[in-house]
Amino acid sequence: MTTGLGAVFRPQLPPERLRELAWIADETGLEELWLWEDCFREGGLSTAAAALAWTERVRVGVGLLPVPLRNVAITAMEVASLHRMFPGRPVVGVGHGVQEWMGQVGARVESPVTLLREHLHALRALLRGERITTEGRYVKLDDVALDWPPADPAPPVLAGATGPRSLRLAGEAADGTILTAGTPPDGVRRARQLIDEGRESAGRTEPHKVVVYLLAATGPGAAARLRAELVAEGLASVQDLGVAGDASAVAKAVQRLADAGADTVVLQPTGDEPDPEGFVRFAAEEVRPLVP
Repeated sequence: MTTGLGAVFRPQLPPERLRELAWIADETGLEELWLWEDCFREGGLSTAAAALAWTERVRVGVGLLPVPLRNVAITAMEVASLHRMFPGRPVVGVGHGVQEWMGQVGARVESPVTLLREHLHALRALLRGERITTEGRYVKLDDVALDWPPADPAPPVLAGATGPRSLRLAGEAADGTILTAGTPPDGVRRARQLIDEGRESAGRTEPHKVVVYLLAATGPGAAARLRAELVAEGLASVQDLGVAGDASAVAKAVQRLADAGADTVVLQPTGDEPDPEGFVRFAAEEVRPLVP
């Protein structure tokens, strides 16, 4: 099985640095460049639109859009516009968002799983060009349809998930799943099982893409930077998490995640990566040739 490879433009970087990094991803042949909508840094869809406009071939992922912040009709309108302008290149994921951040902006809900389920069903229906009326607990639409839905087939919608209920929901109601960099290979295997349980309950048989972030560091001080980030995230005790080293070491870590069930592995630099542009070149020119 061919494993997709990508890299993250972390929102710790100012948005004006995105252009150069996107150009490098495009020119070096990297398959995917991923962006985050972390509060309170950069908008996911605005940066994705810019990256897509600046490039010709690289796929641009947004992982993820927090659904409490967005009315589903607006999400559908913006995602559809991206797919019509840049067919086949946007990859959009939605999810609960960090609950502390949702609380800061007055958007935290009592049942994040219910909201995500309602949002996913409505979003995917709108992107299929359907006209829908729904009166859910959180998502309420009255005779809504997009004037400009994406061309057939409708683009996939991914869901970010970590806990068992959310992973089953991703299998039931999304077209793919995004797993955080806190997911080791054994976690990917377990996630696949839960996703498949959700797919089976919904009678879904089409392929389900799993995207996994891999925290990676290379160059001088790589091991210390990786260790510091794992400690800061409370993940230092998790076995087989992250990788520090040269292209061979990183490629082997990618392969372990692929063997566990990942379709695409997205290299996530540490927050203090000294050369983000060089990291993208490293991913495309040194790691990619070593990944089947």
